[in-house]
Amino acid sequence: MSHRTLKDRLVERLVPVGDWRAETRAIRSDFDLNPGAPRWTPGPLKPAAVLIPIVADPAGARVLLTRRADSLARHTGQVAFPGGRLDPGETAVDAALREAREEVDLDPAAVTVLGLSDPYETGTGYLVTPVVGWVAHLPPLKASPDEVAEIFQTPWDFLMDPANHSRDHLEAPEGVKRWFWAMTWNEQYIWGATAGIIRGLRARLYGDEVNLPESAAEDAA
Repeated sequence: MSHRTLKDRLVERLVPVGDWRAETRAIRSDFDLNPGAPRWTPGPLKPAAVLIPIVADPAGARVLLTRRADSLARHTGQVAFPGGRLDPGETAVDAALREAREEVDLDPAAVTVLGLSDPYETGTGYLVTPVVGWVAHLPPLKASPDEVAEIFQTPWDFLMDPANHSRDHLEAPEGVKRWFWAMTWNEQYIWGATAGIIRGLRARLYGDEVNLPESAAEDAA
C-alpha cells in the first residue's frame, strides 16, 4: 500500500479531531478478553491520550514506539506509545503532542494529526484516546531518560497483520489468568493496552478479522 493510499484510508476511517469529547465512552478495553473482571482502581476513569506516530519511511510505513524506563514506578520496561494523562484544559490532541515532545522530543510541527482511533479503557482506570499522527519526515529524536529507555520503529504491515497477534496471560492473585493481546517484533514484546490499541486501529481501518490467529484460537478453546 502506498503512503498516499494509507494516509487517505486513515483520514477516511478515523474519528475527526473535532468530534473528540472528554466524556466519551470506551469502545475497547483491557476487559475485552477478561469479561466480568473488576477494575483494579476505583473511581471515575482518568482521561489520557497517546500519540500513534506513523512514519512515512521510503521502505514502507513504520510506527514509532517506546520502551519505558526501568526506573519508572509503574509499567516498568513496557512498550508504549508516547502519551499520558491530560492536563486541565487540554484536549486529547494537545496531550498526545505534548507528551511526545516531552518523552522523545518529537516536534509537534513534524506531526500531521489525521484523526482519532477507538477510546480504550485500561485496568488501571484510564480512558485513553489514541491520536493518529502522520510524520512525513522524522526529525532527530532524543529519549527523556526519566521516562524512556528506548525508541524504536515497527513496520506498519507487521502490526496490521492479525497473524502476528496472539493471546497471552499473566497469573493474577488466586490463580486467575489475566488475558491480553501481544505481538513480538524482534526482541520487542508489545502487549497489554498498547497491543489492544493497535488491534482497535486495525479493526477501524480494515474490520475485525473473521478467524482468530491459530495461537489465539487455541487459547480461546
